[in-house]
Amino acid sequence: MRIQRALARAGIASRRAAEAMVVAGRVTVNGEVARTGQTVHPGRDEITVDGTPIGAPVRSEWIVLHKPAGVLTTRSDPGGRPTVFDLVPPLPGLTYVGRLDYMTEGVLLLTTDGAAAHALTHPSREVERTYVAVVRGPVAAAVNQARRGVELEDGPVRATFADARPLGHGRWEFEVTIAEGRTHEVRRLCDALGLDVDRLVRTQFGPVKLGRLPSGETRPLTANEQRAIDALAKR
Repeated sequence: MRIQRALARAGIASRRAAEAMVVAGRVTVNGEVARTGQTVHPGRDEITVDGTPIGAPVRSEWIVLHKPAGVLTTRSDPGGRPTVFDLVPPLPGLTYVGRLDYMTEGVLLLTTDGAAAHALTHPSREVERTYVAVVRGPVAAAVNQARRGVELEDGPVRATFADARPLGHGRWEFEVTIAEGRTHEVRRLCDALGLDVDRLVRTQFGPVKLGRLPSGETRPLTANEQRAIDALAKR
């Protein structure tokens, strides 16, 4: 693994801070000053920071968060608005796996494994995400069109699943599954389909379902979810 990831996995610092340590010449590998991006083998190579050997990499941490509306998916906000990091433990190297926009609710994964986070959000992995939107508008036509595909300004999007359920008073639950994670993609899809969105919830990311996790609360991955996530990240 890369030297900065090894330092983050060992709980020394975030990957960005670890990279700064390497650039500053504070890190050695087998007695030689480390290079940015250098590949190392923790447990086999002797890695030191300021002359002190680092311990074995700690097991990656994963957190499932039910992100509420009105919370930013970012590290900090100059305007003082709440972020997802206000809702989770302060773990070194913790990062989010993809974003949910300010008003979108639902399942958000966070992990200390930055490489896995990058892999799971890369378009080539085609990790499915399921959303349920409370909408108004021509839902029957929208479901059919979502299944066929819609051309957005940054390319086409086609739902792998789309369905709708009536809520009454002209409101519908519009459920859609996509295998991409472009910015505001589901909201833009709904707009292109002529649907007005009152609420948007991500109910599933890959194998991880929101279930009955209360808004603003967290839980660890289950053993089955961890195995499925590991397989997705490595494929």
